[in-house]
Amino acid sequence: MIFQSASEIAAQIAAGEISAREVADAELERIAQVDGQIHAFLAVDAERAREQADAVDAKRAAGEPLGPLAGVPLSLKDIFCYQGLPCTCGSRILEGWHPVYDATVVKRLLAAGLVILGKVNMDEFAMGSSTETSGYGDTHNPWDLDNIPGGSSGGCAASLAAFEAALSAGTDTGGSIRQPAAVNGIVGVKPTYGSNSRYGVVAMASSLDVPGPFGRTVLDTALLHAAISGYDPLDSTAIDQPVPPVVRAAESGDVKGMRVGVVKELGGEGYQPGVMRRFNDCLGILERAGAQITQVSCPNFDYALGAYYIIMPSEVSANLARFDAMRYGLRVGDDGSHSVEEVMRLTRGQGFGAEAKRRIILGTYALSAGYYDAYYGSAQKARTLIVQDFTKAFEAADVLVSPTTPTTAWGLGERVDDPLAMYKADLCTIPSNMAGNCAGSFPAGLSPDDGLPVGFQVMAPPMADDRLYRVGAALEREVNGGRPLTSLIAGKPVGSGAGEVADV
Repeated sequence: MIFQSASEIAAQIAAGEISAREVADAELERIAQVDGQIHAFLAVDAERAREQADAVDAKRAAGEPLGPLAGVPLSLKDIFCYQGLPCTCGSRILEGWHPVYDATVVKRLLAAGLVILGKVNMDEFAMGSSTETSGYGDTHNPWDLDNIPGGSSGGCAASLAAFEAALSAGTDTGGSIRQPAAVNGIVGVKPTYGSNSRYGVVAMASSLDVPGPFGRTVLDTALLHAAISGYDPLDSTAIDQPVPPVVRAAESGDVKGMRVGVVKELGGEGYQPGVMRRFNDCLGILERAGAQITQVSCPNFDYALGAYYIIMPSEVSANLARFDAMRYGLRVGDDGSHSVEEVMRLTRGQGFGAEAKRRIILGTYALSAGYYDAYYGSAQKARTLIVQDFTKAFEAADVLVSPTTPTTAWGLGERVDDPLAMYKADLCTIPSNMAGNCAGSFPAGLSPDDGLPVGFQVMAPPMADDRLYRVGAALEREVNGGRPLTSLIAGKPVGSGAGEVADV
């Protein structure tokens, strides 16, 4: 049994047409069937998932009202604290650590009646664009098993594209929701920074990290966005404002009169021809729907990648200092023959992977005496210029658009020895993390180059997240005949692709 839409699952459960337990059992069976090939899940929580589903069925039987996502199965990125399951962040240094509290996002998921199937794979501490830096093995793209699923939330996106879950919750630091959404043909949104809680989310880069939703449809993603968002006094960076009307926007899809600004700096040379073709096709869809297409320039976006890879490693260096073998997780050499310093060195040497070490070293160097102003201080100045570019651009346009990523999914192993090539996958997504505004990736069809999914990125001002969903819904009505892009691989063997590529 394969389910396309989370909202349809919830409606069927509420109407008594199917039970939440039946849905949970079907998804758990699907995981058992295909996850050996995908390796999206790090931990499956079958017993509690069935208990959560039974609780939803009991509420329905008692005549109690159910929320719009009650009974829907969800996968959870292994960066959220969830009591009863390990939290590894894809790193061996946290192997065996069990949180003693739930993240705010997890509490909201459970309160909404969602069924948490388990934890899914990710790049180590969210550092990567391919889920190849995980200490627990690679995740594979369900469209082509030889390809990467994106990152760092690759397990989230792959679990949806493989129909192992109906929804997923991930995090986005430099594109870690949008890029995997793009290369898996699903929807992924980075909400406005501070509009949902980071409490209980293991920190990578505190000024950049944002929890957010994945779905196979625009409405599904909006429903999850609404469920997990809102002010949380436990998060000092939280914004005390109402959640934008994202569900209403997803149901509307009205872009008539909307000014859509195409960012000149995010496209053209270096972008895969098939990606640009599908991007331009989507511009045509929006124009026919009544949007006004215009060109905007954000010249300081050219500095975003360089500035990001100073600010982010600097925050990584500070945040990962807590993993010292003294408090939780892995401990190597604790046999009484080594000093505290030696145990710390041995543990970090074995516990952190190569990419984590690379970023810790870069960040520590950037923050060191004599280099702080030249590197970190200059990067923060560039960040201010990027914010100013967004502010100016949003005076001329209601939303900004670009390809989500310059290419479709590449082959596993192709870029692991070339960090710069890997980092360039986030060229289009990083500016919104630097500025804190919201952005989302929506399916744009399949590239005629290789038959793989392409993402269309929409960016909006802070706390204007509903605009993302208006544009996404307008596209969804036309791309792939109004059906989720993943419908092209539903029922097929995982990794077999969609076959012949049709026009948008």
